[in-house]
Amino acid sequence: MFYQILFSSVLRHLDAETIHKVSFGALRCAAAVPGVAAAAERVLGPREPELTVHAFGREFPGPLGLAAGFDKNAEGPRALGALGFGFVEIGTVTAQPQSGNPRPRLARLVKDRAIVNRMGFNNEGSALVAERLHHRRGGPGPILGINIGKTKVTPEEEAEGDYALSARRLAPYADYMVVNVSSPNTPGLRDLQSVGRLRPILSAVRGALADAGRPELPLLVKIAPDLADEDVDAVADLALELGLDGVIATNTTVSRAGLASSPAEVEAAGGGGLSGTPLKDRSLEVLRRLRARVGDRVTLIAVGGIDTPEDAWARIRAGATLVQGYTGMIYGGPLWPRRIHRGLARLVRAAGYTSIADAVGSEVPDTAPAAGAAEAATA
Repeated sequence: MFYQILFSSVLRHLDAETIHKVSFGALRCAAAVPGVAAAAERVLGPREPELTVHAFGREFPGPLGLAAGFDKNAEGPRALGALGFGFVEIGTVTAQPQSGNPRPRLARLVKDRAIVNRMGFNNEGSALVAERLHHRRGGPGPILGINIGKTKVTPEEEAEGDYALSARRLAPYADYMVVNVSSPNTPGLRDLQSVGRLRPILSAVRGALADAGRPELPLLVKIAPDLADEDVDAVADLALELGLDGVIATNTTVSRAGLASSPAEVEAAGGGGLSGTPLKDRSLEVLRRLRARVGDRVTLIAVGGIDTPEDAWARIRAGATLVQGYTGMIYGGPLWPRRIHRGLARLVRAAGYTSIADAVGSEVPDTAPAAGAAEAATA
């Protein structure tokens, strides 16, 4: 309640990127005090046994993770994990440092509980991020995903090498790695979602992981909600063909359809990717389509429009093993992860399950083709 009052009366009127930097800095400072992070993890972390999830060869204490975009440079993954997330995904990290797009580049559409961002992969580059993670290695912290993207100045025809360089540098520190080809804020990036362009990138990254001594590292791809249905199917088939470990559905959208905010507010927010509640329906549609195509042979992570425990529960039942949020926390406050996990535990028990894993895909009939048929279709 206090956070809602603070947000409504103060935070919503201040520059969104400035508030992000100040609040994240304060969180890191608090977590650096000896004992604070560990105490927060005990109080806020998921502790209901029915929420434990096994995925990617790891045991996740809860299914809700923080989506990429909040901590682009691995500055505070433990501090963020201490808020109660079951895992944290950092990035997007590019091979070369880049400052991103000019400010202002982050705006809120409060009536829609949405955010518009055109950050442009602003980050310190994979070499520096790898150095920072090297110093963190072996210490306490959450399960860590690393999200990598293409450097803006790298030509599209050289994208494979750009992704591979980041993968090679960051592989030693990741629990899973995500190839991001779906941000709308790097010119031409979404064109790399076409199977013809995506296949060599994923193959190059897989080779880079092997070169780094991590051939077994789980590899995922993150796709856009704006893909046509047939393109979603094609990515699903490619995931099966290449033996990808997972697909994250979905990134932000360029659509502005159905918003409650006024046209003037939408225009003032500007271009870029929209996240939050308006993304809910399409992200769920994409998730259901992926599940129907791949069954349980590829792990699905749902993100986009998850604001309540019921939103997360719908994604689990539609086939997601894990879920992620970002915008939900901006509007819900620092206790939001704990509320989502607590609500999920209640929903699991009410449905008669002893484990949330038993609910994954429970609303979707297993219509995925047999492995042999899928291989034949992609041959």
